[in-house]
Amino acid sequence: MGRRYIHEDPPSRLAIWARRTAVFAFLASFLAVIIVRSGLLEIKPAIATFAGALAIAGIALLLALAALVVIWMEGLAGMGAALAAMGLSLLLLAYPAYLGIRAYKLPLIYDITTDPLDPPRYEALARVRPRDANPVAYAGLYAAEQQRRSYPDIGPLTVNASPQATYDAAYTVVTKRKWRIVDARAPQSARREGRIEAVARTPIMGFRDDVIVRVRADGDGTRIDIRSSSRYGSFDFGTNAARIRSLMNEIDDTIAAQRSSRPAAPPPAKKSPPTAKQRNQRNRNQRDR
Repeated sequence: MGRRYIHEDPPSRLAIWARRTAVFAFLASFLAVIIVRSGLLEIKPAIATFAGALAIAGIALLLALAALVVIWMEGLAGMGAALAAMGLSLLLLAYPAYLGIRAYKLPLIYDITTDPLDPPRYEALARVRPRDANPVAYAGLYAAEQQRRSYPDIGPLTVNASPQATYDAAYTVVTKRKWRIVDARAPQSARREGRIEAVARTPIMGFRDDVIVRVRADGDGTRIDIRSSSRYGSFDFGTNAARIRSLMNEIDDTIAAQRSSRPAAPPPAKKSPPTAKQRNQRNRNQRDR
């Protein structure tokens, strides 16, 4: 019985190297995310590592495209490796590309506040913020003008509630979000201002952003001002403005829920008609007068 030999096309070395490069980029980016979220090392080297991983992913994508062309022209094997490299590279580059488009459309600011004229001041956060982070002081009128053009809806919130009830609602929301509260001071009659300073985290990379909620009495109600700023980078991709919007809405909803959950005042008791004995006694008292 004769043996039949099955001819197999040689694999494309370009496709193999494209897959290896894409896997290395994925592992490097995953390691950078772990380092940033855990805070084990300095954040700037971790960010540089992540940026390098994205550059390697771009190289892997180019290698995969070149491998597909070679496979098509020379009939080599390795289509699966080239497609895997392309998919993994696009997975790594998709979200950064989306952020890049947002950065092109948004202003180069990293500090957003509902009160640019009198922004809430970081006090406890100023002591714990790293030295190489962005300045603690608000950037001033230039940043305020850029914010007004890009985020005209960002402004203070006035609610029909006491300062203490408003502070309690804000504290409940911040605690629910599991932010790390650095300082919290309830409003007092002497100071008439409550404040909550906390550290928020971005969802994917876990970057630490500083947030302060200020509560002040405003006539018969209470005014809420919020400031949110990124510790690193010259722009925030709209993260701080989105955080302020959602925080304001959630605090407002919490205050409304607390108001609706309060028990209603009982109706006044109806007076029963006087008895015959009470009417006779009242008539005798009137005659005595």
